[in-house]
This record gives sequence, structure tokens and C-alpha cells, in this order.
Amino acid sequence: MPISSDLETAPVWIEITRDLIRKRAEHNEGEIFSLEEIALHQQNICKIEHIDLWCPSLKIIYLQANEISKIENVRRFKNLEYLNLALNKIEIVENLEGCESLNKLDLTLNCIRKLSSLTSLTNNYALREIYLTGNPCAAFKFYRLYVIGTLPQLESLDGVAVLHTERLAAKANFDYIQSEILEQESIKTHNPPIERASEIRRQLRNERECLATADQTPSKPEINRLLVSKDGRVLNSNQAEVNFKLVEEDDTIILTVKLAKYMDTSLIDVDVQPTFVRVIIKGKLLQLVLSTEVQSDRSVAQRSLASGDLVVTMPMVKDVVKPRDNSDIPALEPIA
Repeated sequence: MPISSDLETAPVWIEITRDLIRKRAEHNEGEIFSLEEIALHQQNICKIEHIDLWCPSLKIIYLQANEISKIENVRRFKNLEYLNLALNKIEIVENLEGCESLNKLDLTLNCIRKLSSLTSLTNNYALREIYLTGNPCAAFKFYRLYVIGTLPQLESLDGVAVLHTERLAAKANFDYIQSEILEQESIKTHNPPIERASEIRRQLRNERECLATADQTPSKPEINRLLVSKDGRVLNSNQAEVNFKLVEEDDTIILTVKLAKYMDTSLIDVDVQPTFVRVIIKGKLLQLVLSTEVQSDRSVAQRSLASGDLVVTMPMVKDVVKPRDNSDIPALEPIA
């Protein structure tokens, strides 16, 4: 019996080795013990291991777009300021208590449903930013107020500044909000965000496999590969291998792409379509499917003078935005 071509080929898991870290530490002349930043994204890594022993001085770790299911072996990172674990398979927030300098944590598009596991971060007093967009828990009613009430040290949640009025509301109604969150956690439901995270991971993995075997001749530019599937669907693609953040703020979707501060803007091209955004950087592609339709004619792309980052602001088409319903909490009215 022939095997269906729809079945996904089992990926090859990659272990974190000294050689892999040295390859990623060229900017540090291959020295790994004193390394302060490491990029291990899109490597099919399924377990965080060894780097706490080999690179104890790390301040920034990029581990997005891998196959990691558990946060582990990070307690020794006393100097760690930024940990990016977006686009993985993490279900619980744990084992970060020892990261006393942790300032920013990105868990975008994982499988976190147990929002109450955030209590493990209550003693991470330096934590100012956390991203949970695209996790099942982010769809919970009172999600934002619960996170703010649980982690009062936060200044920003999902890229949106925490307001003083939100802190007051979260504190005044925390017992009720917590009971609602725990009840939602106990209900097992089908969750589209998990499917979306898995689909993006699968697309990125397939893209890497195709690029590894494709003809690399100049006559076949990388930007022409894997833009659209055989059935006409636009695909996610990060051939540019850049770090990015895609968040929703009110009625706007904002894409932030990390770029070198002094990169010439003429080397960057941005194209916003109603359902996806395409950025070409030095001839290489970053293409992302959007969660809702946007107004491409009103979208704006700008460079940050301070950091050089590219920021693309895309207003949503308002008739497809679903308003939040907080009508069943009369106690959340403005507090004097």
C-alpha cells in the first residue's frame, strides 16, 4: 500500500552540542564560556540542555521555532535578561525561579493552557515584559487582568503597557478573576491556537528541509521559494532568519523585526496585503500570515532611529474584530 504524501516526515531532533554553540559564537571568536548571547532558533531542538554549564554568562538566549516542550536547565542563568521561547510546544511556565535578572520572556505561540503556572514567576522581581499571545490561555476571559494581578512587577503584557487602572481592577477583583481562570483551565476544549502554532512550526521546518536540498544556483532566488502552497495558501516563511515579534494591540497588528542599527533602508522592502505581510531583507524573505484581515492601504512601515528595528503597523478591518465581553464583572468599573 503506498504511503500518503500528506503524512509529515518525522523530523530529525538536534541536540545542543559544543560544536553547535561554537558555530553560533563566531562573534565571540568561538569562546563559549564567556558568551553573553546565543541564537539557537529554528534548529529542531527538543530539549534545553548543557548551555547552563557551558555558557553560564548568557544574558540573551534565542530558542524560538524549535520543538521544546519543557522549560528546564535554566536556573543557573543568574545574568539572563531575555529568553525567547516563542513557537515551541511548552505547556507550563516553570523552572525560571533562579533567573533573578530575567527582564523579558517571550512565550508567543506555545501550548500553554495552565495560566496559573505563572505563579512560578512571582519572585522574578526584574521581570518587566512577557508575551503569551497565541497560547490557549490568552483566549481565557479575564486573561489580561489575571496576569497583571499575578505578576504586579510587569510593565508590559503582549507588547501593551500595563495601565494603573488595570492594576487597581486586577487587585480589587483578583479572587473572582482567579476562580474564573481556574475553572477555564479545568475545561478541556479544542483550541485553534495550538493548531496554528503547530502549523507555523511545521511550515518553518519544511522550509528548512527544502532549502537544504534545493538547487542553490543564482538563477533561483530564495524569495521565490515556498511563498504559496500547492493549494494556493500563503505560507509563513523566515528565510531571512531574523528575530521578529507579531502582536495585536487594540485594533492594530504590529510587526517588529530586529535589524542591524546601521543597515541601509534601501536593502529592505515591505509589502502588506490584507491577509499577510512580506518583508524582504537583503534579498531574503520574511513572510507571515496574519490572524485577521488588515487595511493594507493604511499600513505604515518605519525604522526606529534608536535601535534600527523595522516596525510595521497594520490597522485591522474593523468589521471582523470581535469585541471583548467583560459585562459580567460589575466590580471592574473605574475605581476612585
